[in-house]
Amino acid sequence: MIEFKEVSVRRDGRVLFEQASFQMHPGQKIGLTGNNGTGKSTLFAVLLNQMRPAANDLSVDAGHISIPDRWQVAHMAQEVEASSQSAIDYVLSGDQEWYRLNDKIMNTDQLSDDEIAPLYQRFDEIDGYRIPTKAAQIMAGLGFTTEQHERSVAEFSGGWRMRLNLAKTLMSRAELLLLDEPTNHLDLDAILWLESWIVQFEGLVLVISHDQAFLDATVDNILHIEQQKITLYSGNYSQFVRTRSERLAQQQQAFEKQQDTRAHLEDFIRRFRAKASKAKQAQSRIRQLERMTELSPIMADNPFSFKFYEPTHMSSPLIEIGTADIGYSETPLLHRVSVQVTPDTRLGLLGMNGAGKSTLIKALVGELPLLSGSYRVSDTLKLGYFNQHQMDSLDASATPLMMLRRLAGKTSDADLRSFLGSFDFRGERIDTPSELFSGGERARLTLALIVWQRPNVLVLDEPTNHLDLQMRQALTLALQGFAGAVVLVSHDRELIANVCDELYLVHDGIVEEFDGDVSDYGKWLSEKRKQSQSQALKQTPSEPQPVSKPVVAAPAIASAKSSAQSPKSALAQSTPSLSKEELRKLAAQQRKLTAPIRKRIEKAEAALEEVGGALSDLEGQLADTGLYEDKRKAELLALLDKQAELEQQQAQHEEALLEAMTELEEAEQALSSI
Repeated sequence: MIEFKEVSVRRDGRVLFEQASFQMHPGQKIGLTGNNGTGKSTLFAVLLNQMRPAANDLSVDAGHISIPDRWQVAHMAQEVEASSQSAIDYVLSGDQEWYRLNDKIMNTDQLSDDEIAPLYQRFDEIDGYRIPTKAAQIMAGLGFTTEQHERSVAEFSGGWRMRLNLAKTLMSRAELLLLDEPTNHLDLDAILWLESWIVQFEGLVLVISHDQAFLDATVDNILHIEQQKITLYSGNYSQFVRTRSERLAQQQQAFEKQQDTRAHLEDFIRRFRAKASKAKQAQSRIRQLERMTELSPIMADNPFSFKFYEPTHMSSPLIEIGTADIGYSETPLLHRVSVQVTPDTRLGLLGMNGAGKSTLIKALVGELPLLSGSYRVSDTLKLGYFNQHQMDSLDASATPLMMLRRLAGKTSDADLRSFLGSFDFRGERIDTPSELFSGGERARLTLALIVWQRPNVLVLDEPTNHLDLQMRQALTLALQGFAGAVVLVSHDRELIANVCDELYLVHDGIVEEFDGDVSDYGKWLSEKRKQSQSQALKQTPSEPQPVSKPVVAAPAIASAKSSAQSPKSALAQSTPSLSKEELRKLAAQQRKLTAPIRKRIEKAEAALEEVGGALSDLEGQLADTGLYEDKRKAELLALLDKQAELEQQQAQHEEALLEAMTELEEAEQALSSI
């Protein structure tokens, strides 16, 4: 358990939160929320400093944080340096103990005989032979292909490096997982996979995210930072919104009542302070006023409030692609695509990573020429196109006001400032060069420039990647009120569900209408994964394939299971030229390496024998006919419950025995081939 007791933290001279008291327990999944700048990342930094004192020098200004001594923390950093390390090695290094043990096993010639057996035993205890498979599964879930495993980290783009960083974090054996915006660089299928992974994780998870659907699916508590206070709410994000709204309504009533009381006290003080006969009562009112706790009125939570202007001209269709092949370098990625965008279009594009959603978007906006087929646009088309490239192409040296002025003609500065204020560009931020902006600010500015130009077609490719929850809510409301056409690619399921009334699925080189909603798409993805896994199993070669960071035969063997032939005969068949003494030594080495597995077999057999005896005794008791009389019903039920429990234990021990025997068989076969 992690416990905060009256904790206060100040940064750069500003109090972020004070007198915070709450507890976080193993197994909890907690979403950390609050407006930008309230201290979410600082809270992460405080926890990291408590658990890794060398990480940074941020400590608490008051109070105490209690964390179990043996707890380990895994933190998803926001930057990944380029390196020559392969992707699979980078991910495997997230399991630090496995990585260290495997490195030693790769260099056993530097170890003494006394060190080797405990090394293999520990490797077996942590299920070391399965770790490369676990890493590959995590990478597959996050969208990496097998061919990408051996590519160096430096070869990946920034977004894909962040996926590698997330994969590395998920490989950790930590009790506390700190995830800061883990979905920012993921597409929808990767997000759905991550949701299921987090739900199954046994440790404590603290996650910062602006994806409401993701929070609803993964967290069971919300830790909210507001007005320098931290409040722990039970339930997911939707439940938090309801609970907080009720609390704020009550707070507003209390505030209004307090204001009435304050006004009455101040009026009494003002009228009677100078009168001697009333001076004592006036002083009492003054002290009462001073003791009164200041309650804050409800403020408009969302600083963003904008809408899309009414398009000036429209015709139908606005964009039309007919029976087209779309791709790159004469190689079609999508075949015989037909898409029509009319003024009423509200289209969401779904598809797995790499299926071709962004390719279709580029063809729709005319950025990618068709390989075949027809492409027509209306003379009235006024396109508003948002993607990462538009954000990155902002004039770095220009301010928001300067960029808007270039589009606005004779519009007054007051009107421009008011417009930018609806996107929360106020005060000095209006006159700040965009090169100093965060990703979220650049995204907001790009949207503001698009809105100003009155488009009649909006094509949005992942518009929410850098937006917080409040801006996402404002964008959703604005899109709902937009009078033109919308084509949307997004991993934000709330946005798709609230904006789009038709869905197209991009998969296997085709584009077709999807019969269902976003939740049905999640089911479709799950089914596709099962099919892919089943196909992969059928294609798996009989011989084990090496991984990027090779695990020598012995460690994989150290967890292997029982042999149909004796160790000596297996060795003799594979090495007929060895002397008897050499065969004896090899057999001894084999027994030493497989000793941990043999102990597991003995343990499972002993447990089975014990459970079998208990079951026999229980069956003898159940044979008593008097046990089935009404007056002994409670005793009978207790015995039946015990029988069911023992039978379950028996099945578990049998499974463990079978697994260990299989491991030993594989181990001894592998040793015999060395």
